[in-house]
Amino acid sequence: MIVVVDYGMGNLRSVSKALEHVGAKVKVSDRAQDLKEASGIVLPGVGAFKDAVKNLKGKGLWEAIVKEVERGKPLLGICLGLQLLFEKSYEFGENEGFGFIKGEVVKFELPKEYKIPHMGWNQVYRRKESSLLKGIKEGDFFYFVHSYYVKPEERETTLTETDYGIYFTSSVEKDNVFGVQFHPEKSQRVGLKLLENFLRIVNSS
Repeated sequence: MIVVVDYGMGNLRSVSKALEHVGAKVKVSDRAQDLKEASGIVLPGVGAFKDAVKNLKGKGLWEAIVKEVERGKPLLGICLGLQLLFEKSYEFGENEGFGFIKGEVVKFELPKEYKIPHMGWNQVYRRKESSLLKGIKEGDFFYFVHSYYVKPEERETTLTETDYGIYFTSSVEKDNVFGVQFHPEKSQRVGLKLLENFLRIVNSS
């Protein structure tokens, strides 16, 4: 079973429906006990980093997620869920994240012709091989909506990069922790392929 974490800030229905579409047994939950019983965890998110941290801690989910990741359980962060995997974010002041991946979350500072938020379809370019990217072609398009982006400290955690005025990290992998800045649940065939790959990782772990 894959648990989609409900902390009041995710696009839960479309994420869970997309996972069910690729064959996952899914439970949307805000209970630490369900995380313990899950085979894999998906942390979606839309909104502000600070609010997300507050909600996760307030519901007792923060420590539960840390515990399950330390046990080796696969975790996939989507959009804000990716950003929470990092050590800190500078959105509305400095706030600490999980720190599963070294690095920080910063705001786009781009030439005037680039609108913020970065919204719409854009390409991803792989920087290393990963079972999460199996069957996804170089330059495939995914759907993005974000004003902040992640800057990993360790180059080898970057899975893909995307060009939007600058090249930024659009997905990461470190051990059993995965994260994508784009929304696979809104990215049609390639998005479903990525979720199917995550399901396969969960089932083989």
